[in-house]
Amino acid sequence: MQLTRSLTLTDAVFVGLGSMIGAGVFAVFAPAAAAAGSALLVSLVIAGVIACCNALSSAWLAARYPQSGGTYVYGRERLGRVWGDLAGWAFVLGKTASCAAMALTVGTYAGLPAPVAVAAIVALTVLNLTGVQKSALVTRIVVVVVLLVLGATVVTARDAVQPAEFLPTGILPAAALLFFAFAGYARIATLGEEVREPRRTIPRAVVISLAITLVVYAVVALVALNALGADLASSTLADVSPALAPVIRVAACLAALGSLLSLQLGVSRTALAMARDRRLPRQLADLRIAEICTGLAAIALVLAVDVTRAIVFSSFCVLLYYAIANASAWTLGKRVVPAIGLVGCLTLAGAVLWQL
Repeated sequence: MQLTRSLTLTDAVFVGLGSMIGAGVFAVFAPAAAAAGSALLVSLVIAGVIACCNALSSAWLAARYPQSGGTYVYGRERLGRVWGDLAGWAFVLGKTASCAAMALTVGTYAGLPAPVAVAAIVALTVLNLTGVQKSALVTRIVVVVVLLVLGATVVTARDAVQPAEFLPTGILPAAALLFFAFAGYARIATLGEEVREPRRTIPRAVVISLAITLVVYAVVALVALNALGADLASSTLADVSPALAPVIRVAACLAALGSLLSLQLGVSRTALAMARDRRLPRQLADLRIAEICTGLAAIALVLAVDVTRAIVFSSFCVLLYYAIANASAWTLGKRVVPAIGLVGCLTLAGAVLWQL
């Protein structure tokens, strides 16, 4: 099935922003703060550095192989079939868990976790079936709304409280959890067959979306720690600014929906690429069937696990996925950046493994 190149640089950037900002701000800051306390900021830097390395490796590879499938394709072409298959399975499993986590986040903020989560997956699967361009437009609107609300939250944050304790032993586990929030930066690489001028657009979109997200995360983390201190570990972003709490809850739902939308796009395209190579049932080489099946798998997870378990499993799988991406980029003649990314991914995967 031949896909149409309809996504522009702006579309690609918003797909990445929609993936990252929805997950990071509203889903993982609290558990990361529980692990590291005020060392959350150190964890954020570590996760950000590794994400930057992964972003550059992914961008170099995507420019060389502008095809749907992401690291599944890169690992296959640069390292061999086994590594490509491992990357593909890690992505499909990990990101299906991410879909469940984002859907459950929507349900939690709405007050009915499982029913609303299932409804969200069904609705966005139907939206994706109408075409990737419409999905990108919806993602752009969601990102703009969420960024405006986050800006208002920062400005109206409540007065400072007692600072959180610095917990050095929790730095790496917290960084692994925060990595979940950054993982959307290369989502556009999985849409390689639907981007205009992919060799130029994909690297630029990855770098721009990651840079914007890093700035947003740093500002929000500083404000949240200042406003809530140790209470951040058991709070939501709505507690940072009580006056805007209802608006923040609505924005949280929109952000998680934006992440879910982009996640479903990426998972279905990787499944499609694997089906083309007969690594999954060949019926999934039809994009519509792939989208329906990934939606059903996400619903099954929603009914079986909670948000935290879904995030932990997703982080572990995605760290393995990007470890293979960095190893693949090493074979392009790049050395320092892929090496840092590879070691970083394996270290964080080990840190999060005990939580599975």
